[in-house]
Amino acid sequence: MKNKVKFTRMEQKMTQEQLARRVRVTRQTIGLIEKGEYNPTLQLCVAIAKVLGKTLDDLFWEVE
Repeated sequence: MKNKVKFTRMEQKMTQEQLARRVRVTRQTIGLIEKGEYNPTLQLCVAIAKVLGKTLDDLFWEVE
């Protein structure tokens, strides 16, 4: 799944570790989400969006 988590996180000068702590997952989970190798639950997607101040559409919507 392509997403804009990494771009948005880096734009806000936040590390993977900082984001992971705030959404209560491991840094490795954030890394896998950013690479598109892990499909997070809806609950986790919402938590990430809230921490980054974005909507689900902003971060996870795929445009073909």
